[in-house]
Amino acid sequence: MINASIITIGDELLIGQTIDTNSAFIAQQLNEIGIWVHRRLAVGDSWNDIWNALDEEGKQSELVIITGGLGPTADDITKPLLCQYFSGKMMVDENVLAHVKYLFEKVYRRPGPILERNLKQAEVPDTCKVLHNARGSAPGMWFEKKYTENAKATEHTSVFISLPGVPHEMKGIMTNEVIPALLDRFPLSNIIHKTIVTSGQGESIIAEMIRDFESSLPPHIKLAYLPAFGMVKLRLTSSSDNRHELEKEMNHYSEKLKQLVADYFVTDIDEGLEKVIARLLTQKSKTLGTAESCTGGYIAHLITSNAGSSEYFKGTIVSYENELKKNLLGVRIETLKTHGAVSEATVREMVKGAIDKLQVDFAIATSGIMGPGGGSEKKPVGLVWIAVGHKDLVIAKDFNFRFDRERNIRQTAQVALDFLRKFILTNS
Repeated sequence: MINASIITIGDELLIGQTIDTNSAFIAQQLNEIGIWVHRRLAVGDSWNDIWNALDEEGKQSELVIITGGLGPTADDITKPLLCQYFSGKMMVDENVLAHVKYLFEKVYRRPGPILERNLKQAEVPDTCKVLHNARGSAPGMWFEKKYTENAKATEHTSVFISLPGVPHEMKGIMTNEVIPALLDRFPLSNIIHKTIVTSGQGESIIAEMIRDFESSLPPHIKLAYLPAFGMVKLRLTSSSDNRHELEKEMNHYSEKLKQLVADYFVTDIDEGLEKVIARLLTQKSKTLGTAESCTGGYIAHLITSNAGSSEYFKGTIVSYENELKKNLLGVRIETLKTHGAVSEATVREMVKGAIDKLQVDFAIATSGIMGPGGGSEKKPVGLVWIAVGHKDLVIAKDFNFRFDRERNIRQTAQVALDFLRKFILTNS
């Protein structure tokens, strides 16, 4: 199996100013073609740190992918460093230069002449193969370098691929240039994942339920627990040169695992609950709306992040204040005075109001105390009431979360979607 390393470059990654999403995307793409990412490393904008990282990863990985530091400003040092590391000289690539001019003159249409720093994007080391960046001005670069392991006197050649740090540009080069080239360059085996998504129980309980199953797995099949907001993903992983036999074996163990967690099983596709809901609503030709208070529209955001969501999602009413609950959703003043905004009675009326105002088949309503303040002895921080229903039936339930504000909101959204999933399955 081909081993790969990913090096991400940038001080902003180390201080937490920017979240590294590039590594996740690259690892997923490599995994799909049978390349195993065994190391991920983040380094700052330091010449020595980057150089040492290249040395270290090149010695132990056949493939090293680097992102970041290819921009036109002074702190972007990756390209000159790579030029020196691979013993090259800077040269102007005429194809890249033409592309840069096209972008600035025809696409960006910026007034005035193109800046010299932008034209310098067309300069690349003469020791690299240029990878076209259709989405930006910084090209990708492919290098190769031989390493000798003195202890064994063996030699291997490592491939280094440098990509822009801008996610949109990186994804384009990775998909259109890198993956096809890697398929030609390396003899690749098959890596297969089977994922079972569960909801309603914690990681430790699930682990106890499948303890005997886990201990019975053959050594070449690994089981990973991936807890997330309101769910636990169980991922089986293995690799083989014989894809047909591996698929057959993995299907067997996947079905067995699914049966063991049947009471908490959501899907056998590695996807979020919003996509499970989308599939259910589409299959049943039903529509959905939300009435959100404490989640502030976050549930609607998750649902509309799916392409085609307009087919089944009508909209949301974010009624944060009681006055809006009354005026937009028809929640009675008596209900709010007697029970309060965070109550079973209120979320029930919110669901009914959403179904009426949005003209939908199903609705979700949320009202709670996300924190850090606003709680009381009777209604502490983390208390949330969630209701789901259709025109003939509404079900409500209270939940108590113990996290910070952001996590409470996310947890509420996931629990609400799973609550709705179960309701649709049993009431439609």
